[in-house]
Amino acid sequence: MRGVIIHAPHDLRIEAISPVAPAAQEVRVKIESGGICGSDLHYYHDGGFGMVRIKQPMALGHEIAGVVEEVGAGVSHLVPGMRVAVNPSRPCNHCSFCLDGQQRYCLNMQFMGSAMRFPHAQGGFRQSVTVDAGQAVPIAPTLTMAEAAMAEPLAVCLHAAARAGSLMGKRVLVTGSGPIGVITLAVARYAGAGEVVVTDIAPFPLGLAKKLGATRAINVAEERDGLAAYTADKGHFDVMFECSGNQAALVGAFDAVRPGGIIVQVGIGGEMTLPISVIVAKEIELRGTFRFDREFALAVDVMGKGLIDLKPLVTATLPFEQATEAFTLASDRSRAMKVQLAF
Repeated sequence: MRGVIIHAPHDLRIEAISPVAPAAQEVRVKIESGGICGSDLHYYHDGGFGMVRIKQPMALGHEIAGVVEEVGAGVSHLVPGMRVAVNPSRPCNHCSFCLDGQQRYCLNMQFMGSAMRFPHAQGGFRQSVTVDAGQAVPIAPTLTMAEAAMAEPLAVCLHAAARAGSLMGKRVLVTGSGPIGVITLAVARYAGAGEVVVTDIAPFPLGLAKKLGATRAINVAEERDGLAAYTADKGHFDVMFECSGNQAALVGAFDAVRPGGIIVQVGIGGEMTLPISVIVAKEIELRGTFRFDREFALAVDVMGKGLIDLKPLVTATLPFEQATEAFTLASDRSRAMKVQLAF
């Protein structure tokens, strides 16, 4: 079979690789759809992010869905022909965090398409992947493969929302309207938020945010004081989701968050300098959020029931043989939101 392999920045190759037969409690999934994530773009443009760097050729991709092609011994709940979304997380299920139900902190996590460990965890941009049977989650017959491949980013946003607590009737601010920001908007609406304002510096993603139910979409590149109206009386928003990973976006919104408000940092950027005096005086809670656990199955379920519709986010689908063109398009925020590869 073939896969999309990164060797170095801007060195993306379509290469022949060997399929892996499933061992006991494993299944082999023939991949049909795969979404390009922000982390994939970091590998493509920069060779990694932070201290994480590519040290060997690695298949990219962790937003994938396909059809079960082969099952290993002991697998009874999955059979060949089943349509599934693939959870890219493979925890050890033996460390203290796994035994405590917090697999996202697993000390031995193998997360698809990640160079955090060596040897690297190969990603899902391959014509087939072999995974633990628990990673393959059956999808509803009404769900397309393109939607099923969105289960991973949706799970990230569902977990971020859980970190904020109840959003019912809350006034919510989302900074950064990339795929994660717009999906967070959709999740906030699903969770009952009374108002969701989104910000970004590009008009294309803000237009999609409006279509998905944003109360207001502010282009802060054109309206630098766009949040000024929300700073009266010590702030307006109950909850803020910072999805850009940009210090200016985070710090620039502190005045718009009310005293006792909650900020969930979703986006990952570099180190940031924070206004600690403001955090203290307004008793703001700054919370991190990292990947997901049970939210992956929830993501598949809510999409399958039509409770969250992410189809408008898939702006382009290209054959995996055109991966370089797809990554170039996915990097262009003026015309692309979520770009997927078809296998």
